[in-house]
Amino acid sequence: MVHPHTELRFVNPHIGWGVFATKPIPKGTIVWALDALDQTFQPEQVAALPPYARKQLQIYAYVDGKGRHILCWDHARFFNHSCSANCLSVGYDFELAVRDIAEGEELTDDYGTLNPGEPFPCGCATTACRGHVLPDDMVRHGDLWDAAARAAFFLIRNVPQPLWDVVRDKAEIEAALAAPERLRPIHHHYRGGGIKEPMLAGG
Repeated sequence: MVHPHTELRFVNPHIGWGVFATKPIPKGTIVWALDALDQTFQPEQVAALPPYARKQLQIYAYVDGKGRHILCWDHARFFNHSCSANCLSVGYDFELAVRDIAEGEELTDDYGTLNPGEPFPCGCATTACRGHVLPDDMVRHGDLWDAAARAAFFLIRNVPQPLWDVVRDKAEIEAALAAPERLRPIHHHYRGGGIKEPMLAGG
């Protein structure tokens, strides 16, 4: 579920639609959380779909750390990519504003965090543009994304959270807020392997 202070707007014919803030959204706000209406497809279910349906999943779904395709039911599926994304995740099923988002500003993800199956060219035109988004971007850039997301995570209690009732794993999140060493890193979402997560206390 996407934050209620957002709406769909047409960006341009090349990009299509995007998600924009209708009010200021402060850093540390949960802007999206996986909810009960989002659809989860196991790899074998994806393989059994007709070609037109697989194409739609390729465009609108993301892949989680277990290799499942997640299709959001609301306009969260229209988040566009930016190499300087203002929304990122730590190791839970939600995303945070990693900096203050102004009214009228587009909310963006970095698709490198979403386990893309194939490389694709990026035209985000930011000064941080990498030129291409790659399947192993989590290996290349995960530590930087994690640092930005961690800084936002510890502001969760300081800003309004209209999506808090939707958020899963509340006990684990509260534990991480109290003991930062327990926070799951963004690498928890990576399905490519090759990244060793830090051991969690008591885990």
